[in-house]
Amino acid sequence: MVIEPQKILSFISSRASAKIPGDGEVSLDEVIKALEVATSAPSAHNAQPWRFVIVKDPKVKEELIEEMAALWREDLRKDGLDEGTIEEIIRASTERSMKASVIIVVCLTMEDMHKYPDDRRKACEHIMAVQSVAAAIENLLLALHAMDISACWRSSALFAPEVVKKVLRLPDSFEPQAIVEVSRGGSSSKPPRKPLGEVACLNFWGNPI
Repeated sequence: MVIEPQKILSFISSRASAKIPGDGEVSLDEVIKALEVATSAPSAHNAQPWRFVIVKDPKVKEELIEEMAALWREDLRKDGLDEGTIEEIIRASTERSMKASVIIVVCLTMEDMHKYPDDRRKACEHIMAVQSVAAAIENLLLALHAMDISACWRSSALFAPEVVKKVLRLPDSFEPQAIVEVSRGGSSSKPPRKPLGEVACLNFWGNPI
């Protein structure tokens, strides 16, 4: 079957993050199908440094969210916020994440990435792994969108890696990168985008396209 290019482009552009998860259930089979598409993403050296943990058990999800919230509460206090504001932020975030049918924790591993003796190339290699994982997450979001499933990419795992590793029993080599909230019937809106002319130039910066 041949799909018109414009339909594909319009479909990609129509994806939006579901900031408020819906109440509909998402099956494990559906998540697995989406992850199969996610893992078709390009990666540096074809190392495929992504690792995924599907969290569907409500008890595991609750433990993860509550322990991450406890650490976030400490950070917000360091930011100087009053207790009332902190609790409102934590409550809203916790309720939102708990409402998701499934959360997918996305991790990075340097296991199959190239090894270098110097810090400069080590840092570059790590960035390449991060970029590869990010490409897989975008594939995941598009796959879910194709199945009419709502999703939102959250970077909260970056701020609580040890908590995530402990609750999910991750190997020491895994680096938590993101949490994708998955639901059916979520509420999403398309935020404004900068004009292409502000973010892209021709041949050298400052030369309009």
